[in-house]
Amino acid sequence: MVAATVHTPDMLVTHYLEMTDHAQFRPAFINELHVKIIRMDRADVNFYRFLYSEVGGIWRWRDRLVIPEDELRAVIANSNTSVYVLYVDGVPAGYVELSRQDESTEIAYFGLRPGYMGRGYGKHLLSYGIARAWADGAQRVFVHTCNLDSPHALENYTKRGFKVYYTEQKPMPQRYM
Repeated sequence: MVAATVHTPDMLVTHYLEMTDHAQFRPAFINELHVKIIRMDRADVNFYRFLYSEVGGIWRWRDRLVIPEDELRAVIANSNTSVYVLYVDGVPAGYVELSRQDESTEIAYFGLRPGYMGRGYGKHLLSYGIARAWADGAQRVFVHTCNLDSPHALENYTKRGFKVYYTEQKPMPQRYM
């Protein structure tokens, strides 16, 4: 894992984004034979935590690492949760987690392992997740990002068609310090 070199700001700024119509979606798929996206059909907590910590380590993701194993298994085994893993040359490079909530689908977690950033895989994986949410019947797709995520996250979301509908600013929670 790459060591975190990200400065922790004093304030946590979170942007909430949504797409309310499939026509807003602007996909950016790549067509490379060595890239595959496969659904994680079994609630493998160890593999999930590997993905979560590899993708979120440099951004200080903590939530899924501190909850008990049985609770995490229940979340990822829930029929409303889908985890899709991006593989590059057979190696897990990132994932997108979708959470259906009535007629909406949340992109609950999304990201790439550090060695796979900056190569177009992020826009491809995000496009896949959005397309999957619409194909599964979502009437609204939503996501949030904050100033602890990749500095390119908000731009990627808006380029795919998401619109910011709310921004929140609050003191940085202690767990991210």
